[in-house]
Amino acid sequence: MKRVFKYRFSRRTLLLSALYLAVLALIGAGLHRLYIGGYLSAWFLSLVGALVVLMALSIPRKIVVKPATVEILCLLDMTEIPRIEIASAGRVEPRQMRWVVPLLGSYGFFGYYGYYFDLKSFEKVIVYASEWKNLVEIVDIYEQRYYVSCADADELVALLRPETADGSEAERPERSADDA
Repeated sequence: MKRVFKYRFSRRTLLLSALYLAVLALIGAGLHRLYIGGYLSAWFLSLVGALVVLMALSIPRKIVVKPATVEILCLLDMTEIPRIEIASAGRVEPRQMRWVVPLLGSYGFFGYYGYYFDLKSFEKVIVYASEWKNLVEIVDIYEQRYYVSCADADELVALLRPETADGSEAERPERSADDA
């Protein structure tokens, strides 16, 4: 059975995206006005254009849960996690994410995605979110942490819980706010 969870952008994400685009457009227009025909304005516009296109291609679109894998699909990228390698999955409160800062990725430009750094545990984490609400943490057997946002977060967590051989859910301790 295949289940698809689509990303929905929050109002905050859309406002941040519009703000980023407006600031970049103002800087580009200012450089063009100050340096007409100069290399600086052409260099800036080329760099910003390339960054916007690269970031747009990494925008998360949907999560597909299949019997054998979990796929996180972006416009151009796909992250695949074998279900057998998922050690745990659980909800995460937005306040637990305040110690997670971007290393290489986007913070609000049509979502939150890329490599982030958790200042509490000093670990690199991977984020594929369209909002800071309804976050689900997926930890694989290699202790790599993935954070995804999903409107039906409880259903996603229930689907990702590993099952025992007899088909019942495996018992595992829940993470508290202090552990995260």
